[in-house]
Parts: sequence; structure tokens; C-alpha cells
Amino acid sequence: MNPSDEDIAAIRAQLNELQIEHRDLDLVIEHLTLNPPPDQLLVRRLKKRKLQLKDRISLLERMLVPDIPA
Repeated sequence: MNPSDEDIAAIRAQLNELQIEHRDLDLVIEHLTLNPPPDQLLVRRLKKRKLQLKDRISLLERMLVPDIPA
């Protein structure tokens, strides 16, 4: 079953928001590590959130790629 155009638009919108949050986390993590002493617990939490976002982004991207018949 293929997603409708409306579903695709919603997926793309969510994907865009997650990609922005992922980039923002990159900047925050970089800032925290460059300004000693870094809060290691906060950095670990942010990195974990970033990984979760990456997984969700990958899932949404796969949803946008049509199935290729074998």
C-alpha cells in the first residue's frame, strides 16, 4: 500500500522538522564541548536524543521511497 499525497506531505514536513532539530543538537553539543567544563551528562543525553532523531529520520525517509519489486 502506497501512502497518499497527503501522507507524503505530512511525512516530509515531519522529516524536515526532525532534520532541523538534529542539526540544532549538533550545534548545541559542539558549543557545550568547546566551552569547558562540559556538562557530560547533558552532552550524553543530547547525543542520545540525536541518535533517536537519526533513527526516526531514516524510518521516514524509507517510508518515502517506493517499494521496488524484486
